[in-house]
Amino acid sequence: MTVWSQYGHLAPLSLSRATSNDLLFLPNERLRDSFIRMQATDAPEPRILVVDIDEASLTELGPWPWPRERLSHLVEILLSTYGARGVALDIVLPSASGASADARLALLARHGPVVPAQAFNFAPPGLEPLRTGHLGGATTLYRAGVPATGYVGNYPELARSPHIGAIGFIPDPDGALRRVPLVTEFQGRHYPALALALVNCCAGQGPLRLEGDGLTRVPFLRDWSAFTLVSAADILAQRIVPASAAGRLVVVGSSSLGMGDRVETPFAASRPGLGVQASILSALLDRQEGRTPAPWPGRLIACLYALVSALGCMLLFPRLSAAAGIALLAASSALWLAVAYVASPHDPDFGPAGPLASNLFMLAVAVPYQWQVAQRRSRHLLQTLRQYVAPAVVEELLRSEEEDPLEPRQRDVTTLVADMEGYTGQVETLPVEEAAQLTRDFLDCLTGPVIEHQGTLDKYTGDGMMAFWGAPLPLEQHADLALDAAREMTRRVAALSARRERKGFAPLRVRIGVESGVAMAGDFGTSFRSIYTAVGDSVNTAARLEQVARDFTHNIIIGPGTVERARRHRFLALGERLLRGKEKTTPLYTLDINAGHLNGRRAKFAAKAASSVTSITGPSA
Repeated sequence: MTVWSQYGHLAPLSLSRATSNDLLFLPNERLRDSFIRMQATDAPEPRILVVDIDEASLTELGPWPWPRERLSHLVEILLSTYGARGVALDIVLPSASGASADARLALLARHGPVVPAQAFNFAPPGLEPLRTGHLGGATTLYRAGVPATGYVGNYPELARSPHIGAIGFIPDPDGALRRVPLVTEFQGRHYPALALALVNCCAGQGPLRLEGDGLTRVPFLRDWSAFTLVSAADILAQRIVPASAAGRLVVVGSSSLGMGDRVETPFAASRPGLGVQASILSALLDRQEGRTPAPWPGRLIACLYALVSALGCMLLFPRLSAAAGIALLAASSALWLAVAYVASPHDPDFGPAGPLASNLFMLAVAVPYQWQVAQRRSRHLLQTLRQYVAPAVVEELLRSEEEDPLEPRQRDVTTLVADMEGYTGQVETLPVEEAAQLTRDFLDCLTGPVIEHQGTLDKYTGDGMMAFWGAPLPLEQHADLALDAAREMTRRVAALSARRERKGFAPLRVRIGVESGVAMAGDFGTSFRSIYTAVGDSVNTAARLEQVARDFTHNIIIGPGTVERARRHRFLALGERLLRGKEKTTPLYTLDINAGHLNGRRAKFAAKAASSVTSITGPSA
């Protein structure tokens, strides 16, 4: 805002000061500017009349400076003919003209609802302050204000007016006007701003109470088009209907480019300073009438949102891909912009850019970090599991949401234990190389079906192995998959045995025990060595069933837990046996190879029927 007088444009009475060293200061302000532009209304402001000494007035009545007689006449018409409640002059008159009109204008200001302006300079230390004219209008209503270093006052008679308002502002580092001093302190005395002095003088509700240091943010609730704007020439010629201006507070100033009273605001890079005075006056009237938005703890809301957003991302990032993490941050930022849009009118001091900066930090640091963690986790899983499970299971584990899939957990699993019968007799007469090749060929017959049917290879036991289904990933058909693998093992061992028999070797037989139940599956061991395995009663039972198979002609011995869970197989009951380590007998079953696959309900019915009608009792324990 610049000062102009009867001599025209004098000098800018605003010097930029860095109101904050915060790196987020300008991002905060630019965000708030965008909110202001979206929230501003162009609904008419019925309480204020703006009288503009515009280009049309200067063309019609002559260039500035105008005679004091014309200014006095303008004020008298506004007060008498148009019934204005009060008139504020956004004009500084530092020198007397020597005409009788000086006294006339001074009398109007001293005895009527007229508020002249005076300007203050906020130059930083080291610059020569501007001090001209006479100050007036000091008040004892306010105890805090923005310190000024210089001023441009009015001629002595006008300076004795009881109500004089200060103009001038302190721009932000980018040069925009967002805050104004409502109270200015100079040499221990306090001076109200022009709009504040007009409200205190003429609004009819007494002085307005203020809090803080006197510097306030202009809310800019209404754009320039919301104010009733008339040309000063039309007022002087009384071309305006008087009733349309009656009872309003009037601000007289200029939007003429030649006057130089242009400032940058959140609305545009160049707006009339007269419009800023109207915006301040409108905001003060809202405050006096109790129409300002209720105060909210905006800064607390911003801190809590940033904290919740950070915690949420920390919890969710390990479960999300990098793209999903970026999408989550984008959604969090969009939600915050909506919250900040609503909250910004309720707290003029909070910065909406904080949570966005927090999200940007997480995008730059947390997302790459979580990606690296995911890569390390993937490598660890690959190194640990590729020797145990099928590649498809590893890929599914990498996509799973479990933080540590290898951590011991209770799972419903089916365990398979397989062993070569008579291994010692098979290899004792063979050279070491042939014995080793036999062992490898036999274990290949066992391992392939485990991997192909989504099983987890637990361990090799010399000439045998242990595997389970249902961990680390839950499998709905783990019992059927294990039985499929057991059937395939017997087929492959039979083929291997046939090839060896043709070479004159003894036949091979595999014994298999299968049982299902709850077990603890996970990575067990010490800091020196660990293994992914399953432990539990059903695991032990499967091992006992494999040992019992030596007493039967059937290669596959199945426990009741597997029979209960299987959906696609039919079984033959083999009676009951008291297994080692058990206090009660255990029903034994084998696959009905001739029946093929059944649905689950028919499989269970067949097992029960076999138990009651066609059961075969093995040798007593």
